[in-house]
Amino acid sequence: MNVLILGKDGQVGKALAPLFPKAKILGRSELDLASPGSIKAVLQKLKPDIIINAAAYTAVDAAESDADLAFSVNEHAVQVLAEYAAANDSWLIHFSTDYVFSGDKPSAYSEEDDTAPTGIYGHSKLAGEQAIQRLCTRYYIFRTSWVFAEEGANFVNTMLRLARERDELGVVSDQVGCPTYAGDIAQIVSRVTTRLVQAAEHNIPAGIYHLSGNGALSWHDFAEEIFQCAHASGLITRIPKLKAISTAEYPTAAQRPANSVLDTTKLEQALDTSLPHWSGGLQKLLAASQGANRR
Repeated sequence: MNVLILGKDGQVGKALAPLFPKAKILGRSELDLASPGSIKAVLQKLKPDIIINAAAYTAVDAAESDADLAFSVNEHAVQVLAEYAAANDSWLIHFSTDYVFSGDKPSAYSEEDDTAPTGIYGHSKLAGEQAIQRLCTRYYIFRTSWVFAEEGANFVNTMLRLARERDELGVVSDQVGCPTYAGDIAQIVSRVTTRLVQAAEHNIPAGIYHLSGNGALSWHDFAEEIFQCAHASGLITRIPKLKAISTAEYPTAAQRPANSVLDTTKLEQALDTSLPHWSGGLQKLLAASQGANRR
């Protein structure tokens, strides 16, 4: 099958690339999703059987003052992809977010729970989901949360940098979620697409699935784990003093969900496997950082 991956320069896109060596992989320089009108020509030229959309507008706070761009990338461009998939019997694999929920639920969110985004980013991602559901039947929407990878401006890399710069850090302790390693996301997507290539009877049913790392904790506790593991591996020479702070003490333009925990039971049952714990991904990231430091 002809596979097209969008989002070459993002965390998930980079993790997908080595697993799809024959795929056409495009970044923003080759296809700017902020200009949805240009997407049709690229799709018609490449004629993909499977589109994996790992591209998105993810600047959560900036979206509050740049709604047009957020919706252009996260809804309008996605609508074009869905229209192509529907017209050509192609599969569309798309990534969404825990931000489609309010974060008020006291337990993990399932795929059946009502969506209620609180900010522009969440609203734009939900609009993209709805466009896919409205326009095509061959799709997988994977909602992820707290994604981290070896490269990129993610929480793990930020904490490692700050650990070398500061003696004390305040980290939010009243937001809870499940960190998700981009490499684990890529492995799951590879398994799903392998089934698509094999035969229809092996496919998991189309629809929305939650894909996040096993293990829920707060940002504060995640930072503590990062520092402990990084110190044990020699990546940092000392552990900064961690202060637990509230969301109110760390105001941001966009409201974050207090509870970002996603129930992954549906996907685990469909694949007949447990999703990996986030700690394995953290160890891989730290090992890669050690290797980079030695070079």
